[in-house]
Amino acid sequence: MEMNKWSGKAYSQRYYEILEKRKSLPVYAQKQEFLQCLMSNQTLILVGETGSGKTTQIPQFVLEAVHENHPSKWLVGCTQPRRVAAMSVASRVAEEMDVAIGEEVGYSVRFEDCTSSKTVLKYLTDGMLMREAMTDPLLQRYKVIVLDEAHERTLATDLLFGVLKRVLSNRPDLKLVVMSATLEAEKCLEYFRGAPLMKVPGRLHPVEILYTQEPERDYLDSAIRTVVQIHMFEPPGDVLVFLTGEEEIEDACRKIVCELGDQVNVVPLYSSLPPAMQQKIFDPPTENVRKIVVSTNIAETSLTIDGVVYVVDPGFAKQKLYNPETRVESLLVSAISQASANQRAGRAGRTRPGKCFRLYTEKSFNHDLIEQTYPEILRSNLANTVLTLKKLGIDNLVCFDYMDPPAPVTMGRALNDLLDLGALDEELNLTRTGEMMSEFPLDPQMAKMLIVSPKFNCSNEILSISAMLSVPNCFVRPRGEAQKAADEARARFGHTDGDHLTLLNVYHDYKQNNGDSNWCYQNFINHKAMKSADNVREQLVRIMSRFNLKTCSSDFTSRDYYINIRKALLAGYFMQVAHLDRTGHYLTAKDGQMVHLHPSCCLDHKPEWVVYNEYVLTSRNFIRTVTYIRGEWLVDVAPDYYHLSNFPNCEAKRVLQKLSKKRDRAGNPK
Repeated sequence: MEMNKWSGKAYSQRYYEILEKRKSLPVYAQKQEFLQCLMSNQTLILVGETGSGKTTQIPQFVLEAVHENHPSKWLVGCTQPRRVAAMSVASRVAEEMDVAIGEEVGYSVRFEDCTSSKTVLKYLTDGMLMREAMTDPLLQRYKVIVLDEAHERTLATDLLFGVLKRVLSNRPDLKLVVMSATLEAEKCLEYFRGAPLMKVPGRLHPVEILYTQEPERDYLDSAIRTVVQIHMFEPPGDVLVFLTGEEEIEDACRKIVCELGDQVNVVPLYSSLPPAMQQKIFDPPTENVRKIVVSTNIAETSLTIDGVVYVVDPGFAKQKLYNPETRVESLLVSAISQASANQRAGRAGRTRPGKCFRLYTEKSFNHDLIEQTYPEILRSNLANTVLTLKKLGIDNLVCFDYMDPPAPVTMGRALNDLLDLGALDEELNLTRTGEMMSEFPLDPQMAKMLIVSPKFNCSNEILSISAMLSVPNCFVRPRGEAQKAADEARARFGHTDGDHLTLLNVYHDYKQNNGDSNWCYQNFINHKAMKSADNVREQLVRIMSRFNLKTCSSDFTSRDYYINIRKALLAGYFMQVAHLDRTGHYLTAKDGQMVHLHPSCCLDHKPEWVVYNEYVLTSRNFIRTVTYIRGEWLVDVAPDYYHLSNFPNCEAKRVLQKLSKKRDRAGNPK
């Protein structure tokens, strides 16, 4: 009986069944060609069409070669732009190798590490590999790194291009494989000069593209209508529908079930969905029941769902956009690129000829959609990026080898923000505070808030609030009759001073009830989110202890208890403050942007000053997760930032002058 060289146990029957399927993948036929190319070059660019099997097979080919030629313990790393993909692909590959997930094959995503001392193949998000480079600049543990889905050009992927290029020049023994489905091959070949290009065909069957005759007014309604028509008039075959976000997807799932009932199995897919729910997309369909997957663009390239014959493409996705002038970073529904549209269509031709229903006109595809999606580095806040590069020892940010250099105004804004937070000194070198901030897998403002919280004697509370802000929304609000009960349950946790303290109340009650899932159910609280918050908090505590930052709390009955917490919040988020003007509208303190309290805000009044966690652009400019603060604290907590000379706006200057006078004669701090 053949023994598994990784686990030392006999291979199971399931292993041999999967092996036969693996051998039928197009990439398997080019295994030897790939390995010869890899052995002969330090960098290899591989373009594999959808369904070729590159994401699951190439890392296994690499692993076999590495351990055959180098018996010592080396890691093979394979990056993914999304945590969902890293987790699901790692599970699939562990099954193919007939080993337990977390042992020989594991994954690492933000706040979750499923690896062990046995791990030889690690799937991880590109952001996690960047964090590893901060502590191990030469990535000494790795023999080969596979950079997958490079065409998505996430911020972390673009940084990895530059970082890995430097590492490769210092480590001739390290090899890099850059993989993509639709890579701008010329740009990548020019960037990695001398790297060969290898192409792998997919298992694509012909896909018929169907356009609408006229533009659709409501793409969500049109998508649901199209799904119903497919089910009624098209032969059997699974359906994949692309939508833009969780709320939209859940709404569509309900409406499709309402229309078609138990004739269909409707499965949602988005990044914040629990892993067990995500795996349902791979469940084989029940006889005479059509499977309908409603997904974000995760299913565009990161995950392959067998059995899909029909694709419904409304032509939209959520994209991160950052305006450095107003400091607003938002997720906006935007038109996709032609490359994305072609990727979506390709999902219909996996197992047999398929159809793609594009809910826009052919003219719109040819003239309105851009060819490629703009890289994330050109449309993101770069404060975290600058912090990471500084930690990596890259001081000359202008000369860093970007594939697409970011706009100078965006880089300038990031440097200014880090100066204001105390992460950089006047010479733009990393300060001790900046060093600590870079170690937290958080936004710079939240990291600063944690670091200063011991000074306000409330680091335990700030740890809990940070953890709650780092996981999906903990409040469950079902549709229908239960909605009123859910709103009443949420109101019971509400704190008079705002949303941050409401989240703290939820966490405290959750712990007092020993993390009981029944308590969560009864109070319309997401148990999965609370467990994640607990896990995040433990990890943040470990980072705090590494820097000898005290975990402490003031007396709960003290009048200063909540004041201290609110001051600590402000110490991190002093750039995100809004003031109620004389007309009854909120204006952001520095830029004078008119904003509104988000409908989810628990405040039952309009305080004069508030600190907020997010600026959300939807139908209006909303500020979300809001807490009441005293205006006088601004001059105490961030005196340099709130200096009068920094405010050319006459209204802001008038308010600050008033604040300074108030502070001088302040009596009761509340």
